[in-house]
Amino acid sequence: MSQHDEGHTVAGWTGTAIATVGSGLLGWGVCTVSVAALVAGLAVSAVSVLVTWYLHLAGWGKPPGPRPRAQWPLGARDTGARDGHPGCVSCRLAGRGRRTASALRPVSAADEAEPATAEAGG
Repeated sequence: MSQHDEGHTVAGWTGTAIATVGSGLLGWGVCTVSVAALVAGLAVSAVSVLVTWYLHLAGWGKPPGPRPRAQWPLGARDTGARDGHPGCVSCRLAGRGRRTASALRPVSAADEAEPATAEAGG
């Protein structure tokens, strides 16, 4: 039987707990026809997204995909979060993980494939 990383993180559990409270407020607002409860539920739900995002960027979340076994425990902090995770939308929205200008270089004529290979036979 193989074990796998289920992605349990501080950011995930905290965001889920706050979102559960927001969903409860929304449900209560619907049942009682209370605009105040609906607004409060939407506000708490929005806060859950922001808190989860902040915790992810602070290293309490996880990058996309499986983690190494040493980072499976709930309290494990992700040391690579500061540089941004490749393919992570949250990191891209925060401006992390983008290629720097020094990593980009213009393509020169020498880098382009020459069509001489097709003409060499003729």
